[in-house]
Order: sequence, then structure tokens, then C-alpha cells
Amino acid sequence: MAEEGERKAVLETVQADGTDGSCITFVLHDEDHTLGNALRYMVMKNPDVEFCGYCITHPSESKINFRIQTRGALPAVEPFRRGLSDLMGVCQHVLNTFERSMKEYRAQREEEMQ
Repeated sequence: MAEEGERKAVLETVQADGTDGSCITFVLHDEDHTLGNALRYMVMKNPDVEFCGYCITHPSESKINFRIQTRGALPAVEPFRRGLSDLMGVCQHVLNTFERSMKEYRAQREEEMQ
């Protein structure tokens, strides 16, 4: 357990001894299928990724093991970073669209009230 004042690690990496950086397992703490499936989808869009998958080790643990294996010399951390960045972009687009729609809806309701 993390003591008071210490920050618990949110991300860990696991790599087998003697392997290059093209195959890494990322352990994301305090996450579940919500992030795992969306991030897997974004990472798999990269043509340099040979395998990407995740699992939840146990239902009572709030962490996922997220594994990426790339083709060739590309380190697995690159598609992971790009996937997170692309996912943030998609989420921002959804949020902007929602807020714009809510603003239009409220303006329309105010016009109807007058």
C-alpha cells in the first residue's frame, strides 16, 4: 500500500528478459474495460502493430494488463502513446460536439419560451 503522501503508480511496464522493446505489457492501475477496449481499438489501427490485447487479471482488482507487440523495429511504447493521444482527441471531439449541441438546444428552448 502507498503510504500517506506517496503517489501510487498508475502505469507499470513488464518486459521479458532478453527481448527488445517491440513487445511490452503495460499494467494500468485503476482502469477497466472502459479504457482497455477503446485503447485497444485505437492501437490496432496502427499497421505496425502485430498484436494488441488486454485482460483484467481478477474481477476484484482494478487494473488491466495491456499488451502490445509490433512488427519490426518500432518500440511498443510508440503505438501506446499514439493510441492514448488519438483516444484523447476522439474524446475531446465527442465532448465538444455534445457541448455545442447542448448550447443549441438551450438556445432553441429559450426561443420557444419567448
